[in-house]
Amino acid sequence: MEIQDINQNQEEDVPIPKIIGLTGGIGSGKTTVAKLLEEKGFPVYYSDDEAKNIVNKDRELKDQIIKLLGNESYINDVYNRKYVAEKVFNDSGLLEQLNHLIHPAVRIDFENWVKKQNSPFVFKETALLFELQLHKDCYKSLLVTADDNLRMKRTMDRDGKTYREIESIMQKQMPEKEKIKLADYIIYNNSDFESLRVATDTVVSELN
Repeated sequence: MEIQDINQNQEEDVPIPKIIGLTGGIGSGKTTVAKLLEEKGFPVYYSDDEAKNIVNKDRELKDQIIKLLGNESYINDVYNRKYVAEKVFNDSGLLEQLNHLIHPAVRIDFENWVKKQNSPFVFKETALLFELQLHKDCYKSLLVTADDNLRMKRTMDRDGKTYREIESIMQKQMPEKEKIKLADYIIYNNSDFESLRVATDTVVSELN
């Protein structure tokens, strides 16, 4: 699977948008910030959502996933998300192999998407920005974070998961303190929606 530089095939007189990596752990409010950015007219590429589409439409990727995880990875040619999640949840090595299959396909899709945008900045929303070293390909990175207990409550209210289920997910993610060290911009989402909007406006002003 060949990965092409987004600088290739660009007309010289067409400016290439600067990529801002947008990330945050479970329950941080990352998606809410993404929607606020869209309201301001900035294109947002939802990597995690697009990955869900790509695993169903990329034939080569399907074959690779089946080879890695078995035929049960797909049911009637549709990605078996529950089976795959259970398969890799407690196997970090297997999860890493799966990510290394999916990530290149998403990257190609993202690069093609960037070429179609007419904006000084585009935002690449992804939960694994730092884990997969994707921030190194970005102009800047933006982290949305919040206190662990607040993230826990939001996720329980939103997804109906138990405390222990969410705790297990959070323990497998990169610690927030490590993400904070790597991020260029940080939004602390510990208050109300209006405060989040103001914080998002501040980041946009700084970028501009």
